[in-house]
Amino acid sequence: MAGKFEIKDAKKGQMYFVLKAGNGKVILTGEPYTNKSGCTNGIASVRKNSQMDDRFERLTWKKGAPYFVLKAANKKVIGTSEMYSTTSAMENGIASVKTNAPTAEVKDLTKK
Repeated sequence: MAGKFEIKDAKKGQMYFVLKAGNGKVILTGEPYTNKSGCTNGIASVRKNSQMDDRFERLTWKKGAPYFVLKAANKKVIGTSEMYSTTSAMENGIASVKTNAPTAEVKDLTKK
């Protein structure tokens, strides 16, 4: 089963996207956008930037859990991962984004 992007409603009329792996698990959550074109541009940016390892910033949350963010060329965050239990699991998450993002279908689940 292939990965997919889902565009979802957020608070205050905003929207965001999630990238799901083939197993349905969320592997990246996008920043909030005020309109659909911004959200789809964010998805295009994930497709492009996910193929460059240096665009993934590996971080550790204050409670010790590893996670990553994907950044665009301008250093702005495009998406954030979940918190992982191990660094190895986080690296598997990055690999999954690299694999799924380029060809993932887009499903618009917004009410607008």
